[in-house]
Amino acid sequence: MRSVNVGRARQIAVRRGRPLMSAIGKRPVAGRVRVAGSAVEGDAQADLRVHGGPDKAVYAYAAEDAAWWAEALGRPLEPGAFGENLTVEGVDVTGARIGERWRAGTAELEVSQPRIPCSKLGVRFGDPGMVRRFADAGRPGAYLRIVTAGDVAAGDPLEVLSRPAHDVTVAMVSRAILFDDALLRPAAAAPALPPSLARWMRERAG
Repeated sequence: MRSVNVGRARQIAVRRGRPLMSAIGKRPVAGRVRVAGSAVEGDAQADLRVHGGPDKAVYAYAAEDAAWWAEALGRPLEPGAFGENLTVEGVDVTGARIGERWRAGTAELEVSQPRIPCSKLGVRFGDPGMVRRFADAGRPGAYLRIVTAGDVAAGDPLEVLSRPAHDVTVAMVSRAILFDDALLRPAAAAPALPPSLARWMRERAG
């Protein structure tokens, strides 16, 4: 694991005359960090309607994908640049199956869904077009639910404990939601998808 990153909600812009709050600005922390319930200790979300909760307790992004972005953007990126709690390496985050279980430090985590970019990502990078670029790149990162509480730290190994028999991956769900309605119904069949998301996908598929 490259780093563990946390952040507090702060104002990042003004929208319609009102402060736009976000905790997307996360920074690496030293030492061991508790992962329990539906959160990483010291971390926060500004809008709990669309962020946080048991199915979005931890956000992981691959260091390899961050390196791809650094080259594409022509500038270095610090760990946590995409608002991720865990910057991981050596694990295929995009190709992870929904319901895949990981051991991170002493915690057990389960892949639940991809990250769908919102306008706050554009604010974070100073480029409204970044939302579309992020979607097009097909490197969404993965939200994780906490199966067994534990603690994590930079340098901890990340181990894939189990993979479901189905072939519904983080990438497939992301593509279904953003680009390809034909994938919605098969992607929604993954048992470990959040029920509300799976229901929305089936309804949209018609």
